[in-house]
Amino acid sequence: MKLDRFVRTAIGLVVALVFIIAIAALLFVTESALNVWDRLVSGSRVLLYGYVAVIAALAIIAIWLVFRLVIRRKPKPSTQLSAPLSREEIARRLRAADRDGVDTGRAQAELQELAKRQETGSVHLCFFGEISGGKSSLIKALIPAANVKIDAVGGSTVDIRHYRWRSDEGTQILLTDVPGTAGVDARLDALAEEEARRSHVVLFVCDGDLTRGEKNSIEWLLALGKPLVLVMNKSDRYNPEEQSLLMQRLFDHLSDMGSGIQHDRVVAVSAGGEADVIERRSNGAEHVVRRSRPADIGVLVVALNKLLDGEGASLDTRRDRAVFALAAEKLAEAEAQFRVQRSRQIVRNATRKAVIGAMAAVSPGTDIIIQGYIGTLMTQQLCKLYGAAPRDLDIEEFLSLSQSRAGKVLPLTLAVAGNGLKAFPGIGTVAGGLVHAVAYGLIFDALGRSLVLTLEKRGELIPDAAAQDFEDAIGEYIETGVEQVAKMALDQSPAKD
Repeated sequence: MKLDRFVRTAIGLVVALVFIIAIAALLFVTESALNVWDRLVSGSRVLLYGYVAVIAALAIIAIWLVFRLVIRRKPKPSTQLSAPLSREEIARRLRAADRDGVDTGRAQAELQELAKRQETGSVHLCFFGEISGGKSSLIKALIPAANVKIDAVGGSTVDIRHYRWRSDEGTQILLTDVPGTAGVDARLDALAEEEARRSHVVLFVCDGDLTRGEKNSIEWLLALGKPLVLVMNKSDRYNPEEQSLLMQRLFDHLSDMGSGIQHDRVVAVSAGGEADVIERRSNGAEHVVRRSRPADIGVLVVALNKLLDGEGASLDTRRDRAVFALAAEKLAEAEAQFRVQRSRQIVRNATRKAVIGAMAAVSPGTDIIIQGYIGTLMTQQLCKLYGAAPRDLDIEEFLSLSQSRAGKVLPLTLAVAGNGLKAFPGIGTVAGGLVHAVAYGLIFDALGRSLVLTLEKRGELIPDAAAQDFEDAIGEYIETGVEQVAKMALDQSPAKD
């Protein structure tokens, strides 16, 4: 009990002493400030304004330093490809990518193709759907004179083909036949999807109720923001009642997707063609006869004419936005490839410098990761490459945390380095300095590669998370990188022949 009273009394005295010191300091600062102010006011105006300017400048510098060291800067927001892109915006991004050394060829090609189509003034209709839906047969029915390749085997279309057609109003139209989706070659799916994005209108062709894959495709097409017509081909296989039920189901599917599509854009047609029919002769014998089936596509022609007449003014704008988005995606892919290649170069250069620095140092093991400038520079370069802007304290904290984690696996790293060097003929007994140099290089290599994965995944440098990623992956990285790092060390070794 006495001890408790003593402790409380001591705390009270400390609080009182701190209060007295704080008051005294405040009075001293106040008195000094007032004295300085009185002298400034009584002196020349130049001295007063100059003094105030110096104080303001020092305050601004202090605030800037605090902001840079303490405030976490957010990474650059990624561009949302779903948002409408203007020609000026995509052009600006392409110029910036060109300056950085990114290969923008594929993105530029999309804009060049768009310019060609704009010059012709034609309307592009893309026939899209799964294999065996009858897309090519429909085009043949619309343009009987066209040399349309039709095969009984599903998936016969393996490239993009354009056929000229003219609407009732005289509009020049290009009907585009693309490979059917859901085939064995995923590259053909991508080919069809890209052409759908370049077109003005998409006609999705099915031959019955929608499959799960067809529903997914239609949802993706609707997200492009361009007109869509759902065409149920081979309607002659169903009687009127069955056909009516199927058409209602198709419209319900579109309504469930929130498309708001009109009834006249869900049509049932028959592309015609030929069919095998079994005939019974007078003697009772049966034989197969191949007969032509007339096409019934009038409702599709009416729907297309009405669509082009009602939405002709907005077709170019919606098509252009879809192509801009496609070009932006291809640009993003090129930028990602550039970051991968550039990040490898940055990590490789930092690893080589770490090896050289370790070979020059006589006391290895004193600083496993942070060889001062090398570790900081590598981290800064990788963060800049991936659009992250960390605080200086974040970089220091990340390197410090990573250093402690690297120390845990240092014995393993040294063992791997020694074994890796012994794998090269003519090395003989490996010197300890060379082993430590390879170990330094392995740790730098692992640090860089794990940081790249962290930046790809999170888009920013979070020290704790990045250091944990490094710890999780360091064992794997030192095993896979030993040969490359050992070659670096041997190339730098003065003892090599």
